[in-house]
Amino acid sequence: MKIVRFKAAGKTRYGVIDGTHIVEYSGTPYGTFKKARKRYALKQAVLLAPVVPSKIVAVGLNYRDHAEEMRMALPEEPRIFLKPLSALCGPDDPIIYPSQSNRVDYEGELALVVGKTIKRWPQQRWLEALAGVCCANDVTARDLQKKDKQFARSKSFDTFCPVGPAIVSGLDPSDLAIETRVNGAVRQSARTSDVVFSPAFLVAYVSRMMTLLPGDLILTGTPAGVGPLSAGDLVEVEIECIGVLRNRVASGARAEP
Repeated sequence: MKIVRFKAAGKTRYGVIDGTHIVEYSGTPYGTFKKARKRYALKQAVLLAPVVPSKIVAVGLNYRDHAEEMRMALPEEPRIFLKPLSALCGPDDPIIYPSQSNRVDYEGELALVVGKTIKRWPQQRWLEALAGVCCANDVTARDLQKKDKQFARSKSFDTFCPVGPAIVSGLDPSDLAIETRVNGAVRQSARTSDVVFSPAFLVAYVSRMMTLLPGDLILTGTPAGVGPLSAGDLVEVEIECIGVLRNRVASGARAEP
């Protein structure tokens, strides 16, 4: 099931994609979720970020080849950081290039969508904790990351966390193809199994330090091949069985070198 959050006829709704249409559902994907009668053509709807989380938890250096390209040692434990909710944006929303940065990078990622309130969740039951999965782009101001020696500023600009296009439920994401393209050219290509810490481990690990609420996101890290974006670029994150998240980079004032 591909669950979307969308706007149609002036109202924000949840629904499920059915071919070229969206079938409206009442309730939310985290509780009572029932099929309604209305259908909307996809071309007449605006897809929104499919989640409204209380927090966005991200994992750094979780792909071995990415750690190598960054010339950093593999972490002994997951390297956890948070992105603000104001960074969230949806499919086809613009990524705004901030004036404070001279290098903004794409980072295609698998995102886990928490489906219930969990605390100290057992690893063997990790799939039960999820409403589903979606694509994400952990956009990063790389020059500021290097300057600051930490992630808060570089990962937190508005529009620096595109997610979507849908929450795919009932899917084990442990070994899926993931690819990032810029203007059609492949820049990242890997499998979600190429990680240091599996999605199952991350659900249990994060829930041991913080209570996770319905709709919360866990971004599971990015493969090798990260690189810069320019105004006008179209960046696409595609994950097998999930879909394609597309965002164009909006023109903005650049910082002086």
